Amino acid sequence: MAKYSAEELNSLSSGQLVSMVLSLQDQVEKMNHNFEALIEQIRLADQQRFGRHTERLDEISGQMSLFNEVEAYADDSGPEPFAEEVICTSGKKKKTGKREEDFKDLPHEEHSHLLSDEQLDEHFGRGCWRRMKQEKFIRVRCQPSVYTVENHTVDVAVGTGGDHQDEFLRGDRPADLLRNSILTPSLMAAIYNSKYLNHQPLYRIENQFRMDGVNISRQTMANWCIRVAQKYLDPLYERLREELLKRPVTQADETPVQVIHDNDPEDPSDHKGAAGHKNWMWVHRTSELDTSPPIILYEYQRTRHHKHPLEYYRNYKGIVMTDGLQQYHMLEDLLDGFINANCWTHYSRSIVITDEMMKSA
Repeated sequence: MAKYSAEELNSLSSGQLVSMVLSLQDQVEKMNHNFEALIEQIRLADQQRFGRHTERLDEISGQMSLFNEVEAYADDSGPEPFAEEVICTSGKKKKTGKREEDFKDLPHEEHSHLLSDEQLDEHFGRGCWRRMKQEKFIRVRCQPSVYTVENHTVDVAVGTGGDHQDEFLRGDRPADLLRNSILTPSLMAAIYNSKYLNHQPLYRIENQFRMDGVNISRQTMANWCIRVAQKYLDPLYERLREELLKRPVTQADETPVQVIHDNDPEDPSDHKGAAGHKNWMWVHRTSELDTSPPIILYEYQRTRHHKHPLEYYRNYKGIVMTDGLQQYHMLEDLLDGFINANCWTHYSRSIVITDEMMKSA
């Protein structure tokens, strides 16, 4: 469009000015559309060239840095919770007037704050007072960890004659979680809960024990974690794996994990002994559409080699839904009855938008 001077614009009729404004609006709209398309192309190009090539999130929803967690959540204007809000029930919504029913599963202590007749006479004068309805309120007290040493005494007898001569007999005693160990199920549960549910490192658990007057080293706790897992959890894992491989559809994925000094002792060429080396955690689970109880199993491996899923699904007959990793596709040629299905979420990554497609949009 030609450029007009102020005098030329003043000489134009109103109809010419309206036509000129409408033409300019169309041009601006087209320019904005092309500009937005160009910005999107630049963003996609930058993401492809400089962006992160992983599915790991920068921030997990609901999770923040532990350093300033208290400051982030603090709110002086927030009201104090009522006792009914603090004490959890079976999950049902509290009904008005059912406080005793809601609190019945928690231990209760009665604390009475009484006024004696002598106190009342001294304050009001003899006969110048009467008692009113008592006030009642609830407070919740937290009791820190309590540790008890169990001293077990077992009777032992030996036969001195008859059919059981020189035979020993001992009184019934509870079975040890680990042979000749002080470990009890409740103590092991506390360590597992702190380590794997609350994500506390062993040195912090060790310090907490020490502050509570219990001296248990992190090495001892590490040994207990491994031995108990091998003795009691490994059979459970294998049983769940048997059930998982009976399902017609399963899902699998893998993600890198940072490990400390975990080289393969049977492979002299394995140099993965450096702290913080990247190994892999594989996850196998039932389909989300499966109506049976869900099963989610994790498998730690040092590599991303296809031999790991090959061994895991060696006798499996069914469909395994995965992403586009080639290791999974190889199994269709190696295992009879194994079908690999791709995830629709990952399909969009293979779509390429050309310049011609952007122009025609």
